[in-house]
Amino acid sequence: MARTDSFVEYTVELLEKLGPVRSRSMFGGWGLYFGGRMFGLIGDGQLFLKVDDVTRPDFQAAGCRPFVYEGKGAPVEMGYWTPPADAADDAYALLPWARKAVDAANRAALKKARKAPAKKRASRVKPS
Repeated sequence: MARTDSFVEYTVELLEKLGPVRSRSMFGGWGLYFGGRMFGLIGDGQLFLKVDDVTRPDFQAAGCRPFVYEGKGAPVEMGYWTPPADAADDAYALLPWARKAVDAANRAALKKARKAPAKKRASRVKPS
């Protein structure tokens, strides 16, 4: 099992008010999970929270920035954004942003679940 670093441990402690948060090492960073769904990630010592079309405007308005990595010579923006600066070290200030991220993760899972049956039905249809 991968060992967590001190920033990951600290972040999980900050998120205790959300409920049982788990961390998992992945791709040189860490995934944060609540209820089995990934709602956050830690990369280069920075917390990023999941956003979607519903929550992205809130993160933008608060001056947050997206997680971007270099992919095939071009920057790729992921659906994870930093929390506001004033929430980075304050469990109470971070809690509503973490809840938004969990909600975004839940909506993404619902959307994915709705698409899966349609794909299965389409694969069963045989051309005549």
